[in-house]
Amino acid sequence: MGDPAGIGSEIILKSFLKEEVKPLRLIVIGSFEVMKTMMEQIKISGIRLNSVSSVQEAVFDDSTLNIVDIPNVDVDKLKPGKVQAMAGNAAFEYLRKGIALALNGEIDAIATAPLNKEAMHLAGHMYPGHTEILAKFTNTRDYAMLLYDERLKVIHVTTHMSLKQAIDTLHRERIEAVIQIAHDTLRKIGYQNPRVAVAGLNPHAGEGGLFGREEIDIIGPAVENMVRKGLNVTGPVPPDTVFLKALQGTFDIVVAMYHDQGHIPLKLLGFHTGINVTAGLPIIRTSVDHGTAFGKAWKGTANESSMVQAILLAGKLASSK
Repeated sequence: MGDPAGIGSEIILKSFLKEEVKPLRLIVIGSFEVMKTMMEQIKISGIRLNSVSSVQEAVFDDSTLNIVDIPNVDVDKLKPGKVQAMAGNAAFEYLRKGIALALNGEIDAIATAPLNKEAMHLAGHMYPGHTEILAKFTNTRDYAMLLYDERLKVIHVTTHMSLKQAIDTLHRERIEAVIQIAHDTLRKIGYQNPRVAVAGLNPHAGEGGLFGREEIDIIGPAVENMVRKGLNVTGPVPPDTVFLKALQGTFDIVVAMYHDQGHIPLKLLGFHTGINVTAGLPIIRTSVDHGTAFGKAWKGTANESSMVQAILLAGKLASSK
């Protein structure tokens, strides 16, 4: 359910009403009281909330939304749109429960609503975000953040760190691992021979070493090694043109070297439709590609499009297992 002070409960309720979501068997992991209060607040009808203590108790039909209730929020003390330790802790516990259920095979996939990193840190959970929590509690070393839109797909070598740190930590083995994860993930989605483009780090991909040697010393050798392994990989491609080429259909996915290199084009193209996939995990996890939107929280105006797409992609990935 994400941070209860944010838009998570609202976009979940709105998503459940979409016809394209109906064939999937949805279970919310969160607070029954928050979901109930939100439904009353924004005047949503046509949904019967069903509080359950386990997945096995769930009832699936077009109007019943099951909630594995974790009663860790006092709704009377919850401040919509505000950073609070109580809400940060709640979001962390919902995610932990979802991971446990997925690892046990009780659910097929997780589609997460947004959490607030500051609130989570106030609660004592010192993780950069969802991705790192998922990696920690699934004991996964090689994983990557993949942003997914029907028109453009981007996977990241580094994410939540300073730009200086991202550059300092670039190494061939990590780039090779992300290329492999990109290939494997797109195969699961249905691409027979994924065309992977690897972006350069520097302007013009270094211009033969004039603007930096990372392409020569690190990125290029990683690409060459993966080509030798039989993958369809091209790079390093100048970062100012690689996304255009992917949009034009030359490539199926772009490997970005750092957070904003990949996030800016994806969010410019599909802010409301982009999806975040944690690729490389032993479980399936998709997410909205936006934050808690505290400025819109509990007002009934949040856009649920990204949540709908995250749910649908989670279902698609689960059906391919």
